[in-house]
Amino acid sequence: MAPSSDTPKNGPAAGRPDDAIAEARTDRPDDHIEASGDPDPAITQPRLGPIGYARFFWRQLTSMRTALFLLMLLAIAAIPGSLVPQRTSDPNGVVQYKTDHPQLYPFLDHLGLFDTYSTPWFSAVYLLLFISLIGCIIPRTKHHFDALRARPPKTPVRLSRLVGFQAHDVAVDPESSSSPVTAQSAIAAAKAQLRRAGYRTEVYGDSVSAERGYLRETGNLVFHTALLGVLITVGIGGGFGYTGQRVVVEGQSFSNVLGSYDSFNPGRFFNSAQLAPYNLKVDSFTAKYDSSRTSARGTPIDYTADVTTQMQGGSPENKTIKVNSPLYIGGTNVYLLGNGYAVDVTVRDGKGNIALKDSIPFLPQDSNNTSIGVIKVPDASPSQLGMIGFFYPSAEKLASGALASNFPDTLNPVLSLNVFSGDLGLNDGVPKSVYALDTDGLTPIAGTDKKALEKSIELKPGQTVDLPNGLGSIEFNGVKRFASLDIHHDPSQIWVLVFAILIVLGLLTGLFIPRRRVWVKAVEGPDGLRLEYAGLARGEDPNLERAVGDLAKRHLTALGASPASNRRKVSA
Repeated sequence: MAPSSDTPKNGPAAGRPDDAIAEARTDRPDDHIEASGDPDPAITQPRLGPIGYARFFWRQLTSMRTALFLLMLLAIAAIPGSLVPQRTSDPNGVVQYKTDHPQLYPFLDHLGLFDTYSTPWFSAVYLLLFISLIGCIIPRTKHHFDALRARPPKTPVRLSRLVGFQAHDVAVDPESSSSPVTAQSAIAAAKAQLRRAGYRTEVYGDSVSAERGYLRETGNLVFHTALLGVLITVGIGGGFGYTGQRVVVEGQSFSNVLGSYDSFNPGRFFNSAQLAPYNLKVDSFTAKYDSSRTSARGTPIDYTADVTTQMQGGSPENKTIKVNSPLYIGGTNVYLLGNGYAVDVTVRDGKGNIALKDSIPFLPQDSNNTSIGVIKVPDASPSQLGMIGFFYPSAEKLASGALASNFPDTLNPVLSLNVFSGDLGLNDGVPKSVYALDTDGLTPIAGTDKKALEKSIELKPGQTVDLPNGLGSIEFNGVKRFASLDIHHDPSQIWVLVFAILIVLGLLTGLFIPRRRVWVKAVEGPDGLRLEYAGLARGEDPNLERAVGDLAKRHLTALGASPASNRRKVSA
């Protein structure tokens, strides 16, 4: 049940009537904000006009809290880029995702998740963080430079209120031949000692003020400036860089020209003149799989592509590309993105002429490299031919009669084909995928279709089978490996690395270098000389009290004096 309005509450003014509260307020000083019960009608609060509101929002945007929030928001906004394939780096993965998730794909594509880093919402966070960092860094840098040029602050009157305060009545050893310790000599010795310890010092009368740790703020500024540098260089790299993919079969070559790429994603400011003229040939591709352990049978151990590269006007060089070891050539990094099998076939038409002789890449579908591919023969006569193929590297027949592969290497390679005849639609002016065959309007002549004249054609390397109705023949010459290469050019990657290193160094400097001030004060009195020591931290500094104690100990030792028996030590 809710309490009644006259129920006393905790506090000295709980349950008092309004006149008592007003009387209490009138007891306060005349200049107190609540000295009078009613506000002064002569006092009016100023209104914020357009300029005032603009200043308010600018200060909010350029605050360190907002910058950290935007940095966290940018990291969250980048998460979809690692959860779903991106068109810029894995266009084939996007096509496969569309096939696997036909209902979810349109929704994610509408949100732009397949182009996460170029979406308006990601760019908005990116630009706001960019502006926030600039507005945060510039005034802090100016303030930091002003602080570096300023003198250390004057010595406080009461050092006893500060951290690690110590006071020592100095007694001079009567057997010592050195001159007595004076306030001036004690302060001069303290100044020299503090300067050797890296402090900036300033003498004020019979005291010395010292401070150090400005490198901490320098580290903070380096951290934020380097973070801004990363944002700038990543933007430049994205604008002038490019990424392309190419599937290269063993024995085939790739030239770094636009027409040679299977897919190409240029930056906004890309120019074809940026493409360095070089040639790359895949000599061989070697895959190693685990066959010794039953639980890990078929697990990939190593992929190696042996290639021959040649720059324009240069001599050929033998190189190696591995999964985590890209090839650098002509300002580009060539990564080994994937691999698979390419079936080498020869197709003759009904007249006995060779209509196709090529190595056709088939796309792996599972961990045992069961692969699917399409063979298109547009030059066949009297009718064009299209084939949907299934390749089994280590084929075995299941109880149902279907084929399956039980190992990713070519222990028992078998090629199964469903053959169609008719117009392939390659002359319609509409781009067609080389990995798909539109069977609408085609006549099945071999395969699982009920209208097909024969069952699916099964071939092993070296075998030749005639097609029905005298449409020709197909020969399975053998199997080759292909390498899926990702060619990436980023002109800013060195600068990104430099700024990343500066971020780490700036962060470590800002975290582990303390900002502190210490004072040494000499007071001459009727009982002799008294030395006072104290410190003040700018932030957390658990070692400050010990540092003050070490300073006092070394200073007294350097003076050749010993603390008197009436030493006093106070910790504030």
